[in-house]
Amino acid sequence: MRKYLIAAAAAAASGLMAISIPAAQAQGAGGEQPPPGAVSATPASGTPHLKASDNNPIQEIRQLVQCGNTMYAVGSFSQIVKGSTTYARSNIVSFQATKPYTVTSWAPTVVGPAGTISDNSSPINTIAFVNGNCADAYIGGKFTSVNGTSVANIAEIDTTTGNVVPGFGTKASGAVQTMVAAGNHLLVGGNFTGLNGDTADPYMVSVSPVTGKSDGFLHLNISGHYQYPGVATNATRVYNQQLSHGGTLDLVEGDFTSAGGVPRQQILMLNVGGSSATVTGWTSPEWDGSDPVQPYQCVGIEPFYIQAAAWSPDDSTVYIGTTGYHANGYPVGQTPRQGLCDAAAAFPATQAPVFHQWVNYTGCDSLYSAAADTNAAYFGGHERFSMNSNGCDGLGDGGYNAPGMEGLDPANGNLYVSPDGSAGYYSRDRGLGADDMLVTSGGLWIASDNQSGSQMCGGAQNLSGICFLPYTG
Repeated sequence: MRKYLIAAAAAAASGLMAISIPAAQAQGAGGEQPPPGAVSATPASGTPHLKASDNNPIQEIRQLVQCGNTMYAVGSFSQIVKGSTTYARSNIVSFQATKPYTVTSWAPTVVGPAGTISDNSSPINTIAFVNGNCADAYIGGKFTSVNGTSVANIAEIDTTTGNVVPGFGTKASGAVQTMVAAGNHLLVGGNFTGLNGDTADPYMVSVSPVTGKSDGFLHLNISGHYQYPGVATNATRVYNQQLSHGGTLDLVEGDFTSAGGVPRQQILMLNVGGSSATVTGWTSPEWDGSDPVQPYQCVGIEPFYIQAAAWSPDDSTVYIGTTGYHANGYPVGQTPRQGLCDAAAAFPATQAPVFHQWVNYTGCDSLYSAAADTNAAYFGGHERFSMNSNGCDGLGDGGYNAPGMEGLDPANGNLYVSPDGSAGYYSRDRGLGADDMLVTSGGLWIASDNQSGSQMCGGAQNLSGICFLPYTG
């Protein structure tokens, strides 16, 4: 989920909006054919999608979540298209998770700020369900009412009526960016300093799914923001999180320098399997500044760069996708690339300081989403290239064209390539960038936008905002 103001500034600075992929490039080196268990490069047909137009404002899907046999998509949009039918929907929609992907009649009216996507926020940024209960959904973002009931950025809503569920608190002082259920705890992060009466836990709080008030499970005292010469203004916030498959660990990304009484930057790992949540020892000199020799900062306009992460199926590996453009203090065009800026990377999940197992550079294009299964680590953004450590804003020696998304070998980070070995196996229109990825038992769901008419995924049309790559075995 994530990017807007920073991505726009980076694009303007680097000329991204004016750059297109050349019609022909020499193929790269080191790519691999995907294994049989990876998702198909051909998307499923008939899935709902945004209008394929350059809307003003741009419309987008921020997050996709499955509960039971229903998919839920949230973001900033007013219409959803399926086949020849256009459905009026107010920033939230549900549909069948399997063919024929029927759009349900559920249509809550969620009112948010008019006209623009700003502050890295859509009217709805996140949706969550607790303990498999699909009767009620928890939504967070930057909104003021649901079905006519006044709320402030957070609410529990009925998945039959769309109405606000009474009793759950509905007041956050700033945008809610992320919600994840860990057992009976709803972990809420964002730009807020107070939520439903709790001002002791700014930016991230654990609340009761019944009352919406703090349940005392989490007290991190998150604080700080990135400061170095030339850095752009950056506000403290929690931006994204991913619960481990085992349900006992939670990755948290954001703009902070301290959490749980210990130094942490960009990303941290919580132990949520006990009676209270605690910050684990997992960190890395490659992003936390503990080793000044390591280039751990990115260019000043993108100081918060680890915006997405994913767990391997066995929870032994953490995959991260980054923005950042290039390492701070290094020339833009210096190759090979340095640090973790604009890259996909894998790190062991050992609860101690760690170093990367591999890094795959896009060559100065951002990644905003990540997901993984046994056979692949998937990343999405508005990238043009992969395995491009020798290029910046262009294809360098050994790099591949891989627009919009990539599938990588989880063992070594090598790109999965097309049968002729000339380009990435997967592709999609870049737009602002793929903002969310979700692996389910059926395949890989990708959330994106319709900037500049973006609608292509895997060579197929009419897939703005939502693309589904199924397993074929």
